[in-house]
Amino acid sequence: MNPQSVATPNPPAGWKSLLKKAWPTIRILLSVALLWKATSGIDWDALIHSEIQMQPLWFVAAGIAIVLAFISGGLRWGLLMKRSGFRASLKDYVALYFAGGLINQGLPSTLGGDSYRAITASHLDAQGHFTEQKVLDEELHHAVDLEHAKPKLRLSFAMVFVDRLLGLAGNNLLGALGLIMGGATLASWGTTLGYVLMAIMLASGLLVACILAWAPSRSLLQKFLVKLNMGDALPGIRFAFAWPINVVQALVAMSIHFFTILALGFCLKAYGASAPLAGLMIGLPALSLLLMLPISISGWGLREATLSSVLTLWAVNPSITVLASISYGALTVLCVLPGAFILFKRKSSL
Repeated sequence: MNPQSVATPNPPAGWKSLLKKAWPTIRILLSVALLWKATSGIDWDALIHSEIQMQPLWFVAAGIAIVLAFISGGLRWGLLMKRSGFRASLKDYVALYFAGGLINQGLPSTLGGDSYRAITASHLDAQGHFTEQKVLDEELHHAVDLEHAKPKLRLSFAMVFVDRLLGLAGNNLLGALGLIMGGATLASWGTTLGYVLMAIMLASGLLVACILAWAPSRSLLQKFLVKLNMGDALPGIRFAFAWPINVVQALVAMSIHFFTILALGFCLKAYGASAPLAGLMIGLPALSLLLMLPISISGWGLREATLSSVLTLWAVNPSITVLASISYGALTVLCVLPGAFILFKRKSSL
């Protein structure tokens, strides 16, 4: 028998492949475990008999703050897209932002919603209609290889990335300000850490602004972007990080995160509790950084466990914090439900 005619069995799937397939399930289990851990310490009987004076209007205020955060984020991203040559209206970009937020609430990774709005935005025309619908459907249901993707799709992903960088900058600046205001309660070195983080963020912003202001370095950046088939990205990058618009972008980014801080604070007030502003400005930015790690589903469990531990330093009842955090998560889901409109719109147009 010719040895070459013997069929070679396929090699067994490696542990990396198995881990990749099992990771979504693992993350669900981790979220459930973290949520159980956060709620297991609640004395429900004592809480029920504590005569908490719930004030539902604070939930309404929290919902308004969350909606304002999403609208502001959508407008910022929409302006970035328009500066890069995309033609859809700001209303369409805000709708896509809500759709991405809705997807993020049900998918294990926040990249799910970001990928959706990047791909879908690359197929929107000036009238808000979807172009190349079959291609769009294929891109949404298959892994996108950006190395071989069309320049327009690459550019769309680049603007989503820039939008994320602005959000990260605002988060870190707000966290640094919180540490400066109340870091001493966290640790003896808390205030110093706040000043160091603030200095790093300001120095980074100044460095990027100088690179964009100096013609030779800007020319090198443009050549690099052209090699990546993203030559039209520079106007969007300058709109985000060039002087003096970068100051406005930093304030907008901080304001967006401040809306979420207000929302959590309002949820605490709905249960008759309150937390110092500095504590919330430390807790939520730190949580946002933790959520970049793929260990939970949309922050569930990790959010409750982290906030209940941090706010204890400011004498906030951990049980109330967990309830307020769960309420905050539920309100976020409700507030991004309008994003379902764009999902149904695309489906109906196929």
